[in-house]
Amino acid sequence: MAERIFAPDTPELRARWSAFAFTPAHKKAADEILARYPEGRQQSGTIPLLDLAQRQVGEETNTQGWLPIPVIEYVAAYLDLPPVRLLEVATFYSMFNLAPVGRYHVQVCGTTPCMLRGSDDLFAACAARGMKKGHTTGDGLFTLTEVECLGACANAPMVQINDDNYEDLTKDSMAAVLDALARGEKPKPGPLIARQTSCPEGGPTTLKKMAERNYDYRGQWA
Repeated sequence: MAERIFAPDTPELRARWSAFAFTPAHKKAADEILARYPEGRQQSGTIPLLDLAQRQVGEETNTQGWLPIPVIEYVAAYLDLPPVRLLEVATFYSMFNLAPVGRYHVQVCGTTPCMLRGSDDLFAACAARGMKKGHTTGDGLFTLTEVECLGACANAPMVQINDDNYEDLTKDSMAAVLDALARGEKPKPGPLIARQTSCPEGGPTTLKKMAERNYDYRGQWA
C-alpha cells in the first residue's frame, strides 16, 4: 500500500516553495471555509485548506498536486496552528500527496473485494503502459499507487484517478481509460458497465419506480 513519506526537506525544496501563498481565488475560498466555524475553532478548517493548497500546487505544476513541507507550514500559519498538527493530518489521509505526483494520480484499490474481482488485471494494464507502483512515468503523466478501500466495493474493481472514480473495470476498459487520458481526453467516470450507480446490472430489482422518478412509496407502507 501507499507509503506515507514526505519528500526530503531540502534547500531546493525550500527555495521553490517557501514563498507559497494562496492565490486571491483560493484565499477567498479559504476565508469562506473558516467563516463557517466559531471563533477559536479554526483547526476545523485543516483538511479543506490543505486540499486547497494541494490543488493550487497542482495548478502551478500541471499535476494532481502535492504538499511540500513549506506549503504545509504556510497553511499552519494561516490557521495559527503548530505545523505538527497539520503534519499529523497530512500523513494520516491518503488524499494528501506527500511527494510529487504526475498529472494523473492513478490509485488502484487492492483491498479484498477489488482483488477478488480482478484488480490484478488493472495493475497489468498499468504495467503495460510503463507504470510501476509508487513511481511516476518518465513523461510525468501518470503516478501509480495501490490504496486501501475507496468505498465502491459493489462496483469492484475500481480506481480513483485524481477526483474521479472509474468502476466495474476490466483489463481492457482500464487500458481504454488510461489511453484516453494520455490523449488528453476525459473519460466518463462511474460504472463502465450498464448499471445505474451501484444498482444491480440490468437495473434495480426493488423499488424500480425510484429509478425513473422520485416516486413516493410511503402510502403503500401505511
